[in-house]
Amino acid sequence: MNITALRPRFTRYFEPVAEVFVRIGITPNQISLLALLAGIICAVLFFQRQFFLGALFLLLSAIFDLIDGSVARKTNAHTDFGAVFDWIVDKYVDALVLLGVGLSGIAIVSQYFAVPPLADFAVVTFAIIGSLMNTFIKPVVYAEIGYHEKVEGKIDDPLEGVGFFGRPETILVLILGGVSGFIWVSVIIIAVCTNLSAIQRIIYLYKTLS
Repeated sequence: MNITALRPRFTRYFEPVAEVFVRIGITPNQISLLALLAGIICAVLFFQRQFFLGALFLLLSAIFDLIDGSVARKTNAHTDFGAVFDWIVDKYVDALVLLGVGLSGIAIVSQYFAVPPLADFAVVTFAIIGSLMNTFIKPVVYAEIGYHEKVEGKIDDPLEGVGFFGRPETILVLILGGVSGFIWVSVIIIAVCTNLSAIQRIIYLYKTLS
């Protein structure tokens, strides 16, 4: 079980916002661009060590990511490109935001251990790799195994509920870290949990596909 499984419950709270976008004629792809823009601003703010303000923009990016599907459903605008573009935007946001923390020069592990500052950036790098690989497993499975059935524009596959730490958890932990001022704790949690979650998915695939 992960937060992704609860996505429909979160989405319905933003239905009024989605209705506004429908009325003013904003397309799902344009909303994805807004999510990307908010993510870039967050990355810049994190780089400048304005973690609280950056966390707010990351929250805004997450909201945009939640409602683009609702707008697509309401306007019957589901497209294959839109589904792919949404994935691409998500990964750009994840990588840029974590990179912003890494480039900020904030101490992550060097404040407690006698290690060079490069170790801090190594932790961030590990977090980026875990974040990307944890998600990258899914499209590889789609391509190799051949999942094609879609539900409201999203491919319905068994991996959706596998892995205890996915993108929603990553975003939530980063937002909490930025708001609380413990962004370094967030990065460590992400570095460890995303990679463990990826391993969990690999084990699941090994058991089911072997």
